[in-house]
Amino acid sequence: MRALVSRTPGGPDSLVLEDHPSPTPAPGQVLVRVMACGINFPDLLVISDQYQIRPPRPFSPGSEIAGVVTALGEGVTDLALGQRVLAVPGWGGMVEEIALDADQVIPIPDAMPFEEAAAFLATYGTSYYALKDRGRLLEGQSLLVLGAAGGVGLAAVELGVAMGARVIAAASSQDKVDLAVAHGAATGVVYPRGPFDKAGLRDLTALLKDAVGPDGVDVCYDGVGGDYAEAALRCMGWTGRFLVVGFPAGIPRIPLNLTLLKNCDIVGVFFGAAVARDPAGYKRMVAELFDLYAAGKIRPHISGRYTLETASQALDLLAARTSTGKLVITMPAADQR
Repeated sequence: MRALVSRTPGGPDSLVLEDHPSPTPAPGQVLVRVMACGINFPDLLVISDQYQIRPPRPFSPGSEIAGVVTALGEGVTDLALGQRVLAVPGWGGMVEEIALDADQVIPIPDAMPFEEAAAFLATYGTSYYALKDRGRLLEGQSLLVLGAAGGVGLAAVELGVAMGARVIAAASSQDKVDLAVAHGAATGVVYPRGPFDKAGLRDLTALLKDAVGPDGVDVCYDGVGGDYAEAALRCMGWTGRFLVVGFPAGIPRIPLNLTLLKNCDIVGVFFGAAVARDPAGYKRMVAELFDLYAAGKIRPHISGRYTLETASQALDLLAARTSTGKLVITMPAADQR
């Protein structure tokens, strides 16, 4: 099989395409023929040794996959050969075959294409956990989404709408805002690129405040970080919840007096750790997301399809923050139903 491999820390150009022996599933594992692999911002972090977890090298990036079960390890009875599945292994997905523990693998609906399945759980899972469990978003409340056209951001827009919230989409271009509005946001605002000096930060704050209105927002979903975080925190409503999701613009420094003045919460969102701590809750969440997908309320927006040979180009787009929705690697044998 072929695998895209990280042997030294670096950017997308540090990855090498190699031939490797096909893995053999150990007891309790299954072998999955990968049909599609979703690309996510943590893939950039893990290959440059900037992620919370550092897998031993050599390893393949790729945090979520979809494919077909082709072999069963000893003791596996809940899955069948030929079953269509997805998994979120964290890394290892940019390969043609992968051996996974059976409890990591989730059967997918027959009507779900592989590329959508590979673009599903990392974004919708993160955003659903953020909005429902950590943000306690309720019907009729307001939600500000920063980075609203990216993978997790666009998922947050769709889920916020599905949960009955009024969604304000914030992004770095009009095209991105228009995409978020097309996915259900009530309105949107284009913010400039940072970093910002003091005057620029005041202008950014005024821009966001004008977009959300004088009462502020009940929940802010911050998948951007950097200087945008403080500006958005200044837009919180009384007892609001500010969700810390990601930092592509840098790790922010927050003046904590703002939380007192707003009587608001700053809430961390670590979806991967939450899954490990509450497997039963994770299963319930996946079932609820599949129900929303079946009802047509959520569907991954795939803006680009790549191969293992061109995966580095997709990662470059992600690093430049110019992509929208999800980028997906598809394999030559993939049946993209």
